[in-house]
Amino acid sequence: MIKVLIADDQDLVRMGLRALVESEADLALAGEAADGLAAVELARRERPDVVLMDVRMPGVDGIEATRRIVADPGLADTRVIVLTTFELDEYVFDALRYGASGFLTKDTRPAELLRAIRLVAEGEALLSPSVTRRVVREFATRPSRALRPHPRLDTLTDREREVVGLVGEGLSNAEIAERLVVSPATARTHVSRAMVKLAARDRAQLVVFAYQSGLVQS
Repeated sequence: MIKVLIADDQDLVRMGLRALVESEADLALAGEAADGLAAVELARRERPDVVLMDVRMPGVDGIEATRRIVADPGLADTRVIVLTTFELDEYVFDALRYGASGFLTKDTRPAELLRAIRLVAEGEALLSPSVTRRVVREFATRPSRALRPHPRLDTLTDREREVVGLVGEGLSNAEIAERLVVSPATARTHVSRAMVKLAARDRAQLVVFAYQSGLVQS
């Protein structure tokens, strides 16, 4: 059973998400919150598997709530999916930097949202190559972009650094394999090793590290 917590300040949105979650036999509602602070407190109490987190909420917003949830050792197994009105919401990158496992727009089809919940609950990152590329372009064009190399960057081999850069560009494992002329299994191994060395929570966080370390060519 996958426990899902819903955080959104709009009653109608929460109602719709609640109905969707409760319609599935393998999902259970862990609770609802109308602001970020309540979401954090509820998450600490209920320990959900997945949090559907709105960005713009009164008081503590979804970005800060995501940061607090991800930073809490007691919630190490809780994953956050950020819900946003626009794919290039200015806060999306910050959400990923703070440890969100991905994001969806609020006009996502119900079946796709359900798939996302299950995918993230299994530990996967919800960040498709096409969406990653859009986030990359948005971040790369920011005039205030500042590089903050990961402290463990030197532990990566040259090939692993190359692979992390390709992940940052939004390439899937299959696309990385094709680019480097290696097998998909080899590409997957390089990605996995890089994630372990950089202590990346998931693939989405690896994208953030690639950005901040200057491994993505703008």
